[in-house]
Amino acid sequence: MAETTKNRVERLFIEQGGALKTFLFRRVRRQPDAADLAQEVYLRMLRVPDMDAIRSPEAYLFTVANNLAKEHARRGYEERHALDVQDPHVQEQLEGSASASKDIDQERRAERLREVLDQLSPKCRAAVILQYWHHQSYQEIALQLGISPHMVKKYLSQALVHCRRRMASGESS
Repeated sequence: MAETTKNRVERLFIEQGGALKTFLFRRVRRQPDAADLAQEVYLRMLRVPDMDAIRSPEAYLFTVANNLAKEHARRGYEERHALDVQDPHVQEQLEGSASASKDIDQERRAERLREVLDQLSPKCRAAVILQYWHHQSYQEIALQLGISPHMVKKYLSQALVHCRRRMASGESS
């Protein structure tokens, strides 16, 4: 009788569970994160349509775990480097930079900003325009773009980081 995917995955986790958690802990350095990632590896392994097609289930298990650890690290980096656009200090900087730039040729600056905004994804650019030019709330923007208010906040943070870097450096791409 053929072994089911669930049984094969369970057996694999019984045999490799300790090594997997150690493997993940070495990469994420937090036991709760390592346990969560191990659980996600288990779920992804259960979704494999044909376990028989995998020549080395152990190697595949650790490949999935390694990819999840990389995703986890990337998410952590993005979260640490995101700006909170509702932070009064960030708002103050945005307002202050507008008044401090009166000496700069407004036409060139506006053209440069259009170039930089054109580099953003369409939804990200739309969120910026709706927020800063049309003064819409996160909820209004979310409804108009068909996304969550949290995603609006994320788009605006990404746009601010992008615009600050590009405007400060003079890069166009």
